[in-house]
Amino acid sequence: MKTKTKQNKVSVITLGCSKNLVDSENLITQLKANDYSVEHDTKSEDANILIINTCGFIDRAKQESVDTILEGVELKKSGDIEKLYVTGCLSERYKADLEKEIPLVDAYFGTMELPGLLHKLNADYKHELIGERSITTPQHYAYLKISEGCNRTCSFCAIPLMRGKHISQPIEALVKQAKNLAKHGVKELILIAQELTYYGLDIYKKRALGDLLNALCEVEGIEWIRLHYAYPSKFPLEIIEVMKAQPKVCNYLDMPLQHASDPVLKAMKRQITQEEQIELIKNIKALCPEIAMRTTMLVGFPGETEEDFQTLCDYVQMMEFDRLGVFHYSHEENTSAFELEDNISDEVKAERAARLMEIQEDISFQKNLAKIGSTYKVLIDRKEGEYFVGRTEYDSPEVDNEVLIDAKTHFVRVGDFVMCEITNAEAYDLYGVPVS
Repeated sequence: MKTKTKQNKVSVITLGCSKNLVDSENLITQLKANDYSVEHDTKSEDANILIINTCGFIDRAKQESVDTILEGVELKKSGDIEKLYVTGCLSERYKADLEKEIPLVDAYFGTMELPGLLHKLNADYKHELIGERSITTPQHYAYLKISEGCNRTCSFCAIPLMRGKHISQPIEALVKQAKNLAKHGVKELILIAQELTYYGLDIYKKRALGDLLNALCEVEGIEWIRLHYAYPSKFPLEIIEVMKAQPKVCNYLDMPLQHASDPVLKAMKRQITQEEQIELIKNIKALCPEIAMRTTMLVGFPGETEEDFQTLCDYVQMMEFDRLGVFHYSHEENTSAFELEDNISDEVKAERAARLMEIQEDISFQKNLAKIGSTYKVLIDRKEGEYFVGRTEYDSPEVDNEVLIDAKTHFVRVGDFVMCEITNAEAYDLYGVPVS
C-alpha cells in the first residue's frame, strides 16, 4: 500500500447538473478558506481526500455515480487516497442503501449537509463566505442558483425527493453574489433553479423573478443574464416584459415542456394542455419576437402510444423550437409514475428519441442557414483545435449551438465579446468571422 506524503489536498468530482456544480463550488470555497488545497474534476495523484458529488436524477446518472464511487473505493483500497466522502443527490436519496452496499466510503452526506461534511474534515463552516464562490466554469460565465428544491408534483420527477421544497434565495444575497462574481471577471450569469418562475413566492408572497432580474441588471460588469428551467403552467409573462426592456437579459428561455399529447401531459401531472402550451408560446413570441426558446421532451413515459408519440413529433415540427433536448423516461421509485407499468422498452425509447432529434436536426439546420450573412454579438468561450469557439445570446454553454472562428486567420481573446458575421452553417454549428 502506498503512503501519501501530501496532506489536506482534496479532489472534488462533480456529476450531474449545473445545480450540483454550484454546490461543489461552494464546497471548494469553504475548503480553501480552511487551508485545504483543492482540485476539481481532475485525477490528481497527490490528493489524499476524494469527495464525489453525485447525481440521482435518472438511471444512467445513478449508475455513473455508483461507478464513480466504486472507482473511489478502489483508490482507497490501493492507498492512492486516504479518505473517501460522497455527497449530493444520490447520497441524499439512497444513503442507507449506499452505507450498506458500499461501506468503505468514510461518510455519506445529503444535498443540504455541507456543514456536516466540513465538520468531518475538521473544517469550519465560514458564514462570512456566503456570497463568495470559487467558480469551476470558464472565468467569464457562472451559474447563479436562485432557489433550491421544487414544489411541483410532476409524476416522473424525483427531484423533490432529493432537493426538498422550494426555497428562494433573497434578492439581496443574490445581488451580493453577482457582484462578487463580476469582480472576478464573470460577464454572463446563467440563472438556474429547479423552477425559475416560482421564485419569490415563499419569501415575498409573489412571483419575484422580474424584480430579481431588474436588480441583477444593475450589477456593473455583468453583460448577459440567461434564464434556465421555467415551468410552463401559469408562466408569468412579466418575465418576458423585463427581458424586452432590459438589454442585459438574453432573448433566451429554457422551458422544459416534456410532451405535447394531452393524455401523456395529464399522466405526467404537468398542469397544462397542448393548446395552452401553444397559446403561451404565441404570447411569449408576440412580446419578444426575437426570443430563442429551448425545450426538453421526455419519450417513453408509461402508456405513451405510437399515436401519442406522433402527436409529439407533429408538435415539434409545427413549433420549430430553436433548441431541443430529449430524455428517455426513467422509472423512479417513490414518484407517482412508479405506480404505472414501465411498458415502453429501452429500444423503443431510444428509437423514438432518435426520430424526434432527426426532426429537430433539420429544423436547427434550416434556422442556422437563415443566419448566414447576419452579424451577432458573440462571447468567446475557448480555443479548441483550429477554432475559437463562442456563443450568441441565443445559446447556452455546453447544450446549444456554437460559433466557430478560424484561429489560423483570426485572433480573438477568450472571455471577450466580439461582433461576428456568420459565413456558413451546419445543423448545430455556425461559422463566423470577426467584424469591426
